[in-house]
Amino acid sequence: MITMTVDQERCIQCYSCIAECPFDLVNQDKEGYPQLRKAAVKKCIQCGHCMAICPTEALDISISPLADSRKVTRKLIPEPEAIENFLLSRRSTRTYKKKVVEHGILEDILNTSRYAPSAHNCQPVHWLMVENPEETRRFAEMVVERMAELKVFPGLIRAWNNGDDKVLRGAPHLAIAHANPADSEHPVEDCTLATAYLDLAAHSYGIGTCWAGFLMQIAHDHPPLTAALNLPEGHKVYTALMLGYPKTSFLRIPQRRELRVRWK
Repeated sequence: MITMTVDQERCIQCYSCIAECPFDLVNQDKEGYPQLRKAAVKKCIQCGHCMAICPTEALDISISPLADSRKVTRKLIPEPEAIENFLLSRRSTRTYKKKVVEHGILEDILNTSRYAPSAHNCQPVHWLMVENPEETRRFAEMVVERMAELKVFPGLIRAWNNGDDKVLRGAPHLAIAHANPADSEHPVEDCTLATAYLDLAAHSYGIGTCWAGFLMQIAHDHPPLTAALNLPEGHKVYTALMLGYPKTSFLRIPQRRELRVRWK
């Protein structure tokens, strides 16, 4: 049951909450104060916009209590130049230190990923975070085994046999995003966005990342790896990300193709 309360002494009847509700589930009561429509019981996607946009903190809603919701700290929002430098400086890391990332940091960046957009705010993404480097290497070995069975990527197999991991690059950690497609209209996009958030959150901590495409390809058709992942019934792997401290630092931002855009 979703409930909304409005502090009438604080409410200035600006109706921002009404305007921002994506499904028009907030309207006015007889006195002109915001209230939930009955349809909210079935149609509310629990985005919390109504509470988050109230300029006087007059509105509270049970699915996202005001007291438990952090305030936006405007002074911490970087300037556009800082954002540009941050995004452009992110690189795919393929050489890692053996140093493991602290559990608390991994937990922090995973928590940040929870705020990635998802279709209808379904938030279907689940994570398998591999903390143990030996377990990460075991997953890489399973991928190589499957490649050998399929007789593909011989260069990667040779490298593995020579002690060089070209699959997960010796990364100490691996984050795997999985979801039940029954819980989302767009699980691929939802997991991809969450992984992008995780990727950038890791960058802010100086943690290197690289998308684990080989593991993503093999995860669905190699029973030993499927068993090792031990996902909940009905879940599928959609994205995977290597993580660890990079051995080196990039000093320049490489060139990219010119912007391709049509303006209308």
